[in-house]
Amino acid sequence: MKMRKILSAMLAAVCVCMLTACGSDSGNNGGSGDSEKEETKKIEVTKPEDLADLTIGVQQGTTGDLACSDIVKADSQMKRYPKGAAAVQALEAGKLDCVVIDAQPASKFVEKSDDLEIINGIFDDEQYAICIKKGNTELVDKMNGALGELKDDGTLDKIIANYIGDNTGSFQYETPDGTDHSNGELVMATNAEFEPYEYHEGDEIIGIDVDIARAICDKLGYELKIEDMEFDSILPAVEAGKADFGAAGMTVTDERKENADFTDTYTNATQVVIIKK
Repeated sequence: MKMRKILSAMLAAVCVCMLTACGSDSGNNGGSGDSEKEETKKIEVTKPEDLADLTIGVQQGTTGDLACSDIVKADSQMKRYPKGAAAVQALEAGKLDCVVIDAQPASKFVEKSDDLEIINGIFDDEQYAICIKKGNTELVDKMNGALGELKDDGTLDKIIANYIGDNTGSFQYETPDGTDHSNGELVMATNAEFEPYEYHEGDEIIGIDVDIARAICDKLGYELKIEDMEFDSILPAVEAGKADFGAAGMTVTDERKENADFTDTYTNATQVVIIKK
């Protein structure tokens, strides 16, 4: 009799434990379900001021960096990367609220990801040009003359269309046979992390700026040499005479014009905001 009571007590205790465990699991599952339902609040940006409280990824020294630095409330919100791709990767990893970068590179990044989208219409249009050491008016005039010829004969439009739009791959600029390069060499400083303007393809650096620079050099009788460096090293390299000119999807701004001269504009562009869907 005593043994039956002990067994009954043991069975009761086991049942209580099982019920408690079930109740605990049920509560945890319920909590997990609630957690799964929680969604990250989507970033809403319709004007520059909407960026003021956000954590923003930019490529260091670019127009996006300069523009957003004037908008945010604290510089700690600015996360600067040597490459635009690194900023986009940080956004995908949830380390940023958004990335601000030029429209054409942005479209290349978003094409490769199902998790990202672009917000347009936040910033005004800007102009890209080639930077040259301040005071070197002779080279500015020569490059402007060659650039004007490329615009007039349609080569400039073909170069840009080869990388952007519906006719991608339709025209690859090649140095004409018999081109005279007896004037020597011109060194171009660039940052080859800015597709489609300049980027690596195998061992080569290609892109819109590269083709335009080569076409200009061909017209002026120079060989083109490309020096790849960080974007914010381009202007100092040109200023110090380590490069003859810089071409890297560079926007003409009053601040940059204090330290360098610029050729005529060869294309218009704009900054866009990349966010997670």
